[in-house]
Amino acid sequence: MITFDPDELKKRAAELEGRMSEPGFWDDQQEAAQISAEHARLTRRLERYERLTQEYEDARELLSMDGEMADEIAASIEPLQRELARLQEDALFSGEYDSGDALVTIHAGTGGTDAQDWAEMLLRMYLRWADQRGFKTEILEASPGEEAGLKSATFTVQGENAYGILKAERGVHRLVRLSPFDQAHRRHTSFAQVIVSPLLPDNVDVEIDEADLRIDTYRASGAGGQHVNKTDSAVRITHIPTGIVVQCQNERSQSSNKQTALRLLKSRLVELEQEKREEELAKERGAAQDIGFGSQIRSYVLQPYQLVKDHRTEFETGNTQAVLDGELDELIRAYLLAKAAGTVV
Repeated sequence: MITFDPDELKKRAAELEGRMSEPGFWDDQQEAAQISAEHARLTRRLERYERLTQEYEDARELLSMDGEMADEIAASIEPLQRELARLQEDALFSGEYDSGDALVTIHAGTGGTDAQDWAEMLLRMYLRWADQRGFKTEILEASPGEEAGLKSATFTVQGENAYGILKAERGVHRLVRLSPFDQAHRRHTSFAQVIVSPLLPDNVDVEIDEADLRIDTYRASGAGGQHVNKTDSAVRITHIPTGIVVQCQNERSQSSNKQTALRLLKSRLVELEQEKREEELAKERGAAQDIGFGSQIRSYVLQPYQLVKDHRTEFETGNTQAVLDGELDELIRAYLLAKAAGTVV
């Protein structure tokens, strides 16, 4: 099992400090920026570890002095335990883009209006989860359904390890419930796909042939509110060789929307390459492929019983409302640990 190792972090931080003090360090600005960013991340992790350790020692000392405060002290330690678990997550991220920001796209799948409503429920779930984690989010595009819900939505999640964490959510999510859109109130099954890509920094170069692009402009329309900033200059870009479609409608000008959409396209292309590499590794290990729209990673059953089950790890919980309200950490952590152990793709 991979664990948080403060001694190794200190050793790595010292190595980076040595490189940062070398003459000509900033001659290669891109490499220097990467080294500086890694050093800053390690420093923040070590500071968090030292703070948590000190707070734990303070609580233990207080308990030894006054045993009657045991319940109060136990309650004060719970947030420390949660933060320590998140600190241990850091050891699970070794990918090139894992420590950076994420781009998340949700597509309604089969299931008609129910699927579009499910897509909007997923958007709400992830936005609430991100808010609880202290991540910053921004909705770039939300295409409303004909009757309710969303056909698609794209948003960014900014914060340390956002991409590494959210990779756990890639795949198809299945909802089983009594349909609020069925007059007979029958049970329906709906699907939505979640695509997670690294939100690339502006200085990362991804080659795109303009001849491979179809660029359409349109007027954004929808319910407005938290999902849509109405504009006359929305842009949709289709990458013809891969069929990837990205769109942006939250900027004021067509030019700005196009620039943002191109950045989204680069992120999606990088993610596609990473998926291909993971598929190759899965084949080499003889593991079942768990990538793409045909795979169902998790089921959310609200009727005839209450259960959220991750089919990759077999982790399950009966507290479905808490999950839909954004309490995803246990599901995500189970997947990250299984992936680090090599038991899932």
